Amino acid sequence: MSRNPVFGAGRDLAIAANVSYGTHSMRRTKVTQIYKKTGNLRAVQLLLGHTKMDSTVRYLGVELEDALAIAEAIEI
Repeated sequence: MSRNPVFGAGRDLAIAANVSYGTHSMRRTKVTQIYKKTGNLRAVQLLLGHTKMDSTVRYLGVELEDALAIAEAIEI
């Protein structure tokens, strides 16, 4: 068991389920869910603290053409 029992329990479950587990993977999962529910790349960009939209697009693994079409469709 790790020093932090909550992290250790989560890690053990992740290993059993064969998925990655850590603060970075949880961060990526959260913003991916936000993007999928809203399609709002700008909101995700702000949440991640990215200055360039292409960084956010790469981070999410979104196709550039799809990302640009969605971003252009959203009024800010």
